[in-house]
Amino acid sequence: MLTVDFARLPVGPGVRLLDLGCGGGRHAFEALRRGADVIAFDMDQAELDGVAAMFAAMDKAGEVPPGASGQIVQGTALDMPFEDGSFDRVIAAEVLEHIPDDMAAMRELFRVLKPGGTAAVTVPSFLPERICWALDEAYHTAPGGHVRIYTLAELSAKLKSIGFEIGPHHHAHGLHAPYWWIKCAVGVNNDDHPIAKAYHELLVWDIMKRPAATRIAEAVLNPIIGKSVVLYVRKP
Repeated sequence: MLTVDFARLPVGPGVRLLDLGCGGGRHAFEALRRGADVIAFDMDQAELDGVAAMFAAMDKAGEVPPGASGQIVQGTALDMPFEDGSFDRVIAAEVLEHIPDDMAAMRELFRVLKPGGTAAVTVPSFLPERICWALDEAYHTAPGGHVRIYTLAELSAKLKSIGFEIGPHHHAHGLHAPYWWIKCAVGVNNDDHPIAKAYHELLVWDIMKRPAATRIAEAVLNPIIGKSVVLYVRKP
C-alpha cells in the first residue's frame, strides 16, 4: 500500500533515494523495484532487519534491476549519518507527526537532499486525524504516538521556512480513515472487535485485489477524508 505517487516522485536507475523512517519498507521496496539505489533508514532495528530480509528476497527472486541496491541504516532523523547533498530523492512518510522537534528533522531532510532534488513528505490529514484524537485518547498518547496534527498550510509553511520550494499535493487512503475511526470508537487496541475485524478484512481484500469499485470509491473519498496528505517539495 503506497502513499507516495511515484509518478510525481520519479525514481529509477542512477537515482539515490532515502526512505526516512522507512518502517516496514513499503516505499523502499517499490523504489528498489524501479531501479533506484535505496537507503532504508529507521530508528527501529527490528523493522530494519525485516526490510533487509525483504531486500535479499527480492534480489533472489530477480525483482531487483541490474545496478540497483537496497541497504539499511539505523539512526535518528534529528542527526542522520549522511553527508550534505547525499540523495536525489527523499521520502518521509508518516514520520514528522511522531517527532517533537519536527523542524530539526525538516532541516536534516533539507541538508541530505541534493540541490535540485525532490522529496515527498506525508503526514496524517487534519480532519481524519482530529476525529481519531477526539474518539480515543490512547490513539495519540501511547509511547511513540502522534504528537501533533498538521494542517496542510502549517506543513507547507514549515517546509518553506527551511528553504524548500513547495510543489503539488494530494490525499491518499480515503478508505482507511473510517477503519481508524472504528478502531478509536471501540478502543484502538481492541483488534478483536467484530466491526473492526470485518473492516480490516475489507481493506486487506482491497489491497490484494484492487477492484475497480473500490478504486473509484477511494478516488472520490481521498480529497474529502483521505487518511494521509502527501506534499512534494524541491530543494533549490
